[in-house]
Amino acid sequence: MSGTDYYKLLGVDKNASDEEIKKKYRKLALKYHPDHAKGDKAAEEKFKQISEAYAVLSDKEKRKQYDTFGSNGFHQRFSQEDIFRNFDFGSIFREFGFGEGGFSFGRGGGKRFSFGGDSFFGNRGENTRQSQLKGADIVYELPLTLEEVATGTSKIISLQPSGQSEKITVKIPSGMTDGTKLRLPGKGEISHHGGPKGDLFIKAKLQKHPLFSVEGRDLHVSKEIKLSEAILGTTIQVSTIDKKEFNLTIPPGTKHKTKMRLTGQGIPDMKTKKKGHLYVNINVNIPKSLTKKQESLLKELAETGL
Repeated sequence: MSGTDYYKLLGVDKNASDEEIKKKYRKLALKYHPDHAKGDKAAEEKFKQISEAYAVLSDKEKRKQYDTFGSNGFHQRFSQEDIFRNFDFGSIFREFGFGEGGFSFGRGGGKRFSFGGDSFFGNRGENTRQSQLKGADIVYELPLTLEEVATGTSKIISLQPSGQSEKITVKIPSGMTDGTKLRLPGKGEISHHGGPKGDLFIKAKLQKHPLFSVEGRDLHVSKEIKLSEAILGTTIQVSTIDKKEFNLTIPPGTKHKTKMRLTGQGIPDMKTKKKGHLYVNINVNIPKSLTKKQESLLKELAETGL
């Protein structure tokens, strides 16, 4: 549940004591447990969410990590398997006074409940995890230049999943902008329960460019022209991110900070490959000082009503 505020989910303050958190979870567990809200899928989902929140906030180390890195950062470091490791539902329910058979998860005498595809089983109050659990996912932040994002590239990265060094060649498609993730199945951590390996997520980290700025799939570049060129008009040369050259006509009377567009010269969409635009921001250079000749000519122009 990346992005979820566990404190808000349980309805407690961030400075809440362990006892306050336990009391609130007990109240919500009674309300949303499937045995009390039979057939209510919304209640079942709510029970899963509050149980995940309690599993984190009731564990001192996990709570510290959550408070330090926030929800998104925490979920990059902890898989759902990590969150529920050593979390004993049976003993918690007995502590709350539900008794040995107070809740029945699924069918039969054992207790079963599914969290995000993983199941937790109990026998006489002792929970064991279902085998064949997938290994933890890895998120790898990869620095990319704007040129690499515009055209695509290949990168070799070094990982040490489960302590084993491994080099992986990653093909970066064009249009993989800042924050975009690329999933590589089976390249994450090994499973300690005999299941498949987790996945590797390559997260793009766009580096700052000396000339171009980025807004979505659009690029922006600034060009400076003289005052006389703004008044009389001119033609300037503009280079795109993929090294194309365009002659851009500046019409007479162009104002300072005018924005002109070169259609389809921006960043491509990663899926459709349709490109954004390149916007050229025109800055008119107003001189701070004039030569005597320039001052004289301007005075003559002023007399003409210019």
